[in-house]
Amino acid sequence: MERRQVEYFLAVVEHGGFTNAARALHVAQPSLSHAVRALERELGGLLFHRLPHGAVLTSAGSALLEPAQQIVRDLRVATSSVREVLGLGGGTLDIVSQTTLSVEPLAPLLGRFRTGHSKVRVRVLAPESRTEVIRRVRHGESEVGLVESASDIRGLATAPLPDQEILAVLPADSPRRDRLPRLELAALDLVSTPPGTTTRRIVEDTLAGLDVEPRIVVETEHRAMIVPLVLSGAGAALLPRAMAEEAGHQGAVVVPLAPAAVLCGRILWRPGPLSPAAEAFVDLATTELHP
Repeated sequence: MERRQVEYFLAVVEHGGFTNAARALHVAQPSLSHAVRALERELGGLLFHRLPHGAVLTSAGSALLEPAQQIVRDLRVATSSVREVLGLGGGTLDIVSQTTLSVEPLAPLLGRFRTGHSKVRVRVLAPESRTEVIRRVRHGESEVGLVESASDIRGLATAPLPDQEILAVLPADSPRRDRLPRLELAALDLVSTPPGTTTRRIVEDTLAGLDVEPRIVVETEHRAMIVPLVLSGAGAALLPRAMAEEAGHQGAVVVPLAPAAVLCGRILWRPGPLSPAAEAFVDLATTELHP
């Protein structure tokens, strides 16, 4: 089994077919198809159902998916480790983070990391789902993850992140106040993302126990719309402190809740060998961000 075959297999999975995979990898489709067929002959079975408009995994292909992802990840770790020993530097750091943790603490942490490791290329993915972050780290698709969680996560190494206070963000013409009781928050029109997303879960958790349904008047999949919607008077929102304060700089009224609400987070990584870049980032994060 060659590295190229494994990478082509994963590209077909990611892009949903041979044509799109070949285009993404900038290779000729016949070459890609030949490599995958050679891999199938070597393994003794079909990995894909070839369909008129794409390709889907067979049961054998599904069984290969996770080991293939791990093979590619381990090869990258080995390459980075050798380069580090040879003094070449560089490499890539793959991080996956829920959006509520991307502004704080991830962005300033990455700034400090890049200052000390300027040759490392960083890629950050930001799925809304906590489950997807954990899955990507557990399967080796990303080396480091940041998730909303107050407890350890089975099978992964973790460390706590500093708690972030959740603040109410209100339209600019809202009355100024020192605190906003949660019962009063429950009566406000709210702007949020759909159920299952991190921003929506903040709303639901904050109002849990009050026996009321959140009054979501604008639901958007575009998270970047939330602050502009609040500023336009469409409703209020709940955001972690760093994001809320940025909205305050744009003119929104930012108010702490009573009682206070906090967002707990953890940084997580696989307990096995990490690339030099990932190991350095974890060391930096656990040293600087430990509460």
